[in-house]
Amino acid sequence: MKRRAFLGAAAASSVAMLAALREGDGAWAAETPAPGWRTFEVTTRLEILDPSGVTRAWVPLPLMADTDYQKRLGDTWDGNASAPRVWRDPRYDAGVLSAEWPSAVKAPQLQVVSRFRTLDRAVDVTAHRAHAREKARSLAQYLEPTKLLPTDGIVAQTAREITQGKATRLDKARAIYEWIVENTFRDPKVRGCGTGDIKTMLETRYLGGKCADLNALFVGLARSAGIPAREIFGLRVAESKEFKSLGRAGDVTKAQHCRAEFHDEGLGWVPVDPADVRKVVLEEPPTGRTLDDPVVQKARRKLFGAWEMNYVAYNHAHDLALPGASGPPLPFLMYPQCETAGARKDSLDPVTFKYEITSREV
Repeated sequence: MKRRAFLGAAAASSVAMLAALREGDGAWAAETPAPGWRTFEVTTRLEILDPSGVTRAWVPLPLMADTDYQKRLGDTWDGNASAPRVWRDPRYDAGVLSAEWPSAVKAPQLQVVSRFRTLDRAVDVTAHRAHAREKARSLAQYLEPTKLLPTDGIVAQTAREITQGKATRLDKARAIYEWIVENTFRDPKVRGCGTGDIKTMLETRYLGGKCADLNALFVGLARSAGIPAREIFGLRVAESKEFKSLGRAGDVTKAQHCRAEFHDEGLGWVPVDPADVRKVVLEEPPTGRTLDDPVVQKARRKLFGAWEMNYVAYNHAHDLALPGASGPPLPFLMYPQCETAGARKDSLDPVTFKYEITSREV
């Protein structure tokens, strides 16, 4: 992508568009963050190739609600779209920058800049703590099945086998986590982050995949066992302080990552990431590690209850129908999306789609 050419083409509309700051929060926050918090900026640039008819694009935004590990500082955008706007999914509150270009625009362009702060997240799973209680209605949606996360049939059967004899949510969740670490593997041949089709994984007994497969398996099994659980779809934005394989900085166009968490009555939401344990096994240098390797054991212990927040969380959404889209709902959203003349472009091929995502710490 020719960045200079893109910025030059976008300059004419930048003043007007930059005035349209993110919904509800005003300009970039300027106060000094508390100790431990880091500030990042992620820039997504789209330059749609070979448009035909009306073109539409959607860019995921950081979590719309602040948490104890991530806070919004704002989004700005520019380009030559005619009607860009922030859209929020009514079910999961997923935030999306939605843009549209009429057929007369032959070189659709869009740049979205998001700023946010993150704090490394850790829950002491050995002791209950005071936490803000979730409403039962809010938790209920994280027990429900989705198109690719059924909670009956072989998923329910497998969950029963794994959690047999376990009485508490915490013990059941740990049993599911350990089962996934022991029985799955990271398959480097899988495109993108995988599809998350857990029923097929269990029926075929092919338990290889990437993060959206292995962490979806955790979520589906947990829901089947009566544990509220959800995936978090996002992007790595910095190098890891502990594991070389679990970080990315600069060009993060292909650094998407899906995490997971479950809800415990005494702990609140507990972060987990069995998929990254398997990533450490396969990719942490020097390669050739096993589950008995001390580095892998360290990751295995840490990733039940903690996340390093060199990462931006986008949303928890499943079966997401994008506003104005003619294509089917998405199983999940963590890649930019685009349609021209009703045909959806391949979001896993940023070269032909022509998008670029960069990150920097500020």
